Amino acid sequence: MSRNAKIAAGGVAAGIIMLFWLPWWAALLIVLGVPAAAYLALDSGQRRRLRRVTSKEIGR
Repeated sequence: MSRNAKIAAGGVAAGIIMLFWLPWWAALLIVLGVPAAAYLALDSGQRRRLRRVTSKEIGR
């Protein structure tokens, strides 16, 4: 199993656990809020470069 597949499987498992452990709105807030906060933590040059590359190139 590749590194990205392990990360994806872990994310799915964490999401399922959160749905049972937390109310659905709290789990949704975490699932949407963490990537948004990470994007907002980037400076303007990093955001520009991230928008420019395709999703296939991000992992390289």
